[in-house]
Amino acid sequence: MRNQSKPAVEASFLNVQNAAKYMGISVNTLYVWRHRRQGPPSFRMGPGGRVMYRRDLLDAWLSEQQQADSRSNPALNPLNNAPQQRERRRAA
Repeated sequence: MRNQSKPAVEASFLNVQNAAKYMGISVNTLYVWRHRRQGPPSFRMGPGGRVMYRRDLLDAWLSEQQQADSRSNPALNPLNNAPQQRERRRAA
C-alpha cells in the first residue's frame, strides 16, 4: 500500500496562488483586481501581511458575478422582456 496524503480539512483561507487556482484565473488578475478594489474581498493576515481570501467569500463573490451577468441570469436578459410600445403622437 502506497503512502497517500489526504487533506484532513479543506482550507478555509487561501493565499493568492491558491485562490487564483480555485477560481481558475491568473495570480496577476487577482493582484490587479485587488489594486483596483474590484475583485473578491481579501485581507492581510499575520506579521508578514500575506494577502488571504476566505473560501466562502470567494464562492459568494463568484455567485454575485454570475447573478449580475445577463447571459446566466434570465431576469436580466433584455431578450426575455416584452418589447415596449411607443406612444403615438397626436397631430397638433
